[in-house]
Amino acid sequence: MTQQFTLTAVSNIPQIQPGDDLGLLLKNVLRKAEMTLQAGDVLVIAQKIISKAEGRFVKLADVVVGQRAMEVAVQTDKDPRLVELILRESTAISRMKSGVLIVRHRLGFTSANAGIDRSNVGPVTADETVLLLPLDPDASAEKLRVALGGDVGVVISDSHGRPFRLGTVGVAIGVAGIPALWDRRGEPDLYGYELQHTDVGVADELAAAAGLLMGQGAEGLPVVLVRGLELPDMNGRASDLVRPLELDMYK
Repeated sequence: MTQQFTLTAVSNIPQIQPGDDLGLLLKNVLRKAEMTLQAGDVLVIAQKIISKAEGRFVKLADVVVGQRAMEVAVQTDKDPRLVELILRESTAISRMKSGVLIVRHRLGFTSANAGIDRSNVGPVTADETVLLLPLDPDASAEKLRVALGGDVGVVISDSHGRPFRLGTVGVAIGVAGIPALWDRRGEPDLYGYELQHTDVGVADELAAAAGLLMGQGAEGLPVVLVRGLELPDMNGRASDLVRPLELDMYK
């Protein structure tokens, strides 16, 4: 990997609506900004605009709440309708207490509220709407990569908390065109020692770096262009980053 690369936020991304062709939209925005994609570029794209284009909106008023969701809602002091959606999107509850519901998402990773979001979803109305994660973020990333010419990498990012540290950071939930996990075992370090356990979460590092430009509030910058990286020629998937259950010491 080179020591010099750039990250540039792509501005003037319009409000995304269900059914929008994100590939075409991004090509038009980049053209107007006179930003020509080059081979080896990586676009880090916030999950929200992927979910919006894929129509992953749910009106809470339409949610039918089951018995299990009612029980968990009492224990967590959460809206039973939201809890029902969280349980539908997850395979197991990791931890819960008042105000907290952490689950193993159906995509494999562990996150609060199954990644279901209320912020930056749309105008605040009485008919409250939430946004679910894409059904298959890796497939969404691959579709965008092809639409953008096939010579670029795509990382779909989301903000996750961590069990033993405060603050959220960007992580990759969808990857195409670059390695998600870079196995550097066997390479020498600065002093010739052979690396034994060095698997680099490249896609997560890119998502976290891009998050500094994207922000978490009203910045309105859901796309970041990364240029100048030298990465192995591998087409990874975000699922490569999920620790297998048999290696999970905290489940």
